[in-house]
Amino acid sequence: MATYDAVRDLPVRIDELETQAHSLDVSSEFTRRTTLVCLRGAGDEGVGEDVTYDAAAHDWFPEVPTGTWTLESLSAALDDVALFAAEPKQHAALDFRRWAIESAALDLALRQAGATLGEAVGREPQPVRFVVSTRASALEPLIGVYPSIRFKLDPTTEWTHGFVRELAALDRVDVVDLKGQYKGTAVDLAPDPGLYRRVAEGFPEAWIEDPALTEETDAVLSPHRGRITWDAPIHSWADVEALPFAPRCLNCKPSRFGTVERLLEFYDRCAEHGIALYGGGQFELGPGRGQIQLLASLFHGDAPNDVAPAAFNEPTPPAGLPESPLHLDVARGFRAEAAAGTLAA
Repeated sequence: MATYDAVRDLPVRIDELETQAHSLDVSSEFTRRTTLVCLRGAGDEGVGEDVTYDAAAHDWFPEVPTGTWTLESLSAALDDVALFAAEPKQHAALDFRRWAIESAALDLALRQAGATLGEAVGREPQPVRFVVSTRASALEPLIGVYPSIRFKLDPTTEWTHGFVRELAALDRVDVVDLKGQYKGTAVDLAPDPGLYRRVAEGFPEAWIEDPALTEETDAVLSPHRGRITWDAPIHSWADVEALPFAPRCLNCKPSRFGTVERLLEFYDRCAEHGIALYGGGQFELGPGRGQIQLLASLFHGDAPNDVAPAAFNEPTPPAGLPESPLHLDVARGFRAEAAAGTLAA
């Protein structure tokens, strides 16, 4: 049975929508904004998080259909909802906002049914191995506080052979993200055959994420194809089928999929084709972080999941944060927190 079949017919009663703003000053140039989505009905509430990156887009949120639905019929109704007041700057934002609503509806439906997500889909949560995504200069200070910490890093053109050797000597890097699949964003990195070679050869065990494949870079990475993974292009199983070659592993960011159905189909098809997965985050500030940690624990716990506790995103992460692997406290609905925290049932 398809995983989506386990939840598609769950009834959900929606009486009202409330949204709340979250923000974090990451630097003097960047304030991260997200929106908490809360759907209430039948004396309970379900939560999700809109991780759209355009801060101004969080000033407006659409109305959500009320009444009694199944998850499947509600999702069909959302096809007719204008998710933004104007066309978003990033097309991917349509999926981010849709996921915020659908994840809140999934949470509410499960809570009204008195079930956890794991119970609904027949999976037991597992401890979550995670990596921390940070700047290269932060590695050694973090290692001093968290001796077992491992990393996902974004290389830049300033990474010389010597610098790569220094990082590799730490033996802490599980994923290198080349940011070659982003267009028109602050994190774009143009294809650089020299950098690609330094990174691929310098980190021979690391996954190589999102290269931009040109004639020159493809020649450099051809011997390393078994370690190439994809993130930004993946919003559905159809995107996997459109890749230039079959992957061994993929980064799974749930908010990129928009709908619960597309995400769960993706999990099933990857399992059928023997494609390994690791989770990715979208700089969540609220309940979205626990939700992606829970999905990782159910579908790919023993992977270099980029789903570290949210406090690792702070400019200077404090001491005393949970270390990998992360053990979760799971509650009714689609929600979880690190075991060290408290969670309402």
